Amino acid sequence: MYLKMKNRLKISDKELVLAYQSGDKIALNYLVKRWHLYFCKLSFYKVKDADIAKDIVQESWKIIFNKLYDLQEPEKFKSWAISIVNRKAIDWLRAHQRNESKLHRYSKEITEQPEESKEVGSQEELLKRKLLDAIQKLSDEQQVVIRLFYTQSYTLKEISSLLKISVGTAKSRLFHAREKLKTIIKH
Repeated sequence: MYLKMKNRLKISDKELVLAYQSGDKIALNYLVKRWHLYFCKLSFYKVKDADIAKDIVQESWKIIFNKLYDLQEPEKFKSWAISIVNRKAIDWLRAHQRNESKLHRYSKEITEQPEESKEVGSQEELLKRKLLDAIQKLSDEQQVVIRLFYTQSYTLKEISSLLKISVGTAKSRLFHAREKLKTIIKH
């Protein structure tokens, strides 16, 4: 009720947090409206992908919602919430680096030729052949996503639009296709 009487723009973060902690659910809406875009920009600055940045901010808001009642210093909401967004972005970057490192290791393993295959041609040709054979073993849906993402450089958002699927589904198909390729190539 307090928030309806006071001008929205003049309400401090501290007042909004205290109002929320007192049971005023509208206060949370004001915090989200005030900070969501800023958090998205901050996350995008770190990860350089708008869709991933939005996902990170969504996950951050979940944490903020769950812990907001326990925030002891409401005047520090901004720095507290920013630290959550930063940590989530850094966690994503670390996970992404691990995945990239694994892919690099796997591609390196593929390029190392056994003695009997030296007459086949260059390592690049062998790698290309092995990858194409492995891709042929994927489902049609996975093959399409792999080709759009890697050979035609479409973003996940563009792929989801082209295939009329959600971005999450496109991500999932790409992830599962990579995992299946790894196992196929290992054997």
